[in-house]
Amino acid sequence: MLDSYARVLRRPGALAFSSAALVARLPISMVGLGIVLLVQERTGSYGLAGTVAAVFVLAEAAFAVLHGRWVDHFGQSRVLPLAISLFGAGLALMMVAVEQDWARVWTYLFAAVAGASLPQVGASVRTRWSHLLDQPGEKQTAFALEAVLDEVVFVVGPVLVTLLATGYHPVAGLTFALVSGVLGTFAFAAQRRTEPPAGRSSTTGGPKPPMPWRLVLPLALVCLTLGALFGAAEVTTVAFAEEQGQRGAAGWLLAAWSFGSLVAGLVTGAIAWRSGPDVRLRWGSAAMALAMAPLMFVSSIPLMAVVLLIGGLAIAPTMIGAMTMVEQGVPSGRLTEGMAILHTGIVAGVAPGASIAGFVVDHSGASAAYAVALAGGVLGALAAQTARPSRALATVRS
Repeated sequence: MLDSYARVLRRPGALAFSSAALVARLPISMVGLGIVLLVQERTGSYGLAGTVAAVFVLAEAAFAVLHGRWVDHFGQSRVLPLAISLFGAGLALMMVAVEQDWARVWTYLFAAVAGASLPQVGASVRTRWSHLLDQPGEKQTAFALEAVLDEVVFVVGPVLVTLLATGYHPVAGLTFALVSGVLGTFAFAAQRRTEPPAGRSSTTGGPKPPMPWRLVLPLALVCLTLGALFGAAEVTTVAFAEEQGQRGAAGWLLAAWSFGSLVAGLVTGAIAWRSGPDVRLRWGSAAMALAMAPLMFVSSIPLMAVVLLIGGLAIAPTMIGAMTMVEQGVPSGRLTEGMAILHTGIVAGVAPGASIAGFVVDHSGASAAYAVALAGGVLGALAAQTARPSRALATVRS
């Protein structure tokens, strides 16, 4: 199974840029939680901590598509270093504002700057793979590899930021996220040999091709609903562990969920699929919804870990299917932008999913709140039925 991954990683420069992108992506799983840990420790308010973290996430979602558009137009090596520098400055100033007890408006402002400038490294690395590889099977393997690395980020990041913030200093976790993001992004952007050309619109250098919205919007809707599923399931799992008197088990439960996705991602990349990515998206989203149904009936930590592990098997194949559809249907000159739209959908769905689930937890308990995740999954499965591959624009890709 590992031969397929070794084959794509043997391409010149592939291992180096994929490794750098892994380090560069650590902030996406660390900063939100790190903000909560820092602000709550210094102010004693979970409400304020959650609000500051929400400002960061919403600013990220608001600017993600613009980041993708700028990267496509100006190039990765020009946009990413500037963006990560602004991110580092904004996050550093936010930490200072909290530590020095500046007026709250400064904390919100700097959190917004950090979120708005967080670069789209995940979309950029997938665009780079698409430029480097010419065989559809190899591209699927590369996308599966990046999905696995995404899960590594979400398994390692939250544990690391919590250990640093609680074991050393409240700003230690965010500082690590800042440093890893800056170093990883600069290392990724510096690898010019594998960078896609900037400003590609067509093989003849003609006008910018249109975005295939009939493909992208349904996929963005799928990501929005699945983002709500992710947000609801994460909040509810923390509440479930606390109800069981083992709040510390929440991290392990969520890690089991991510591990299931990691394993499925590895398998997805190693298989030569006969079905198209749209078929895998429809079946995968249905499986994600189905996996949420038993959670509200589970009453023990070990059984919950098993159910989440099994449920996680549907995540990576579904997301790989969506990314592959974008790669195949969006013109190369707008590919990073197209992938950023899907990322925006996920991020935009997490906040309402978590908020609604939190409300249900407060009023009816964790078991009932898993119904919110189930609802998100059902909506995602229905939205996936409308997503169809677009071939019309494939001829304009270079």
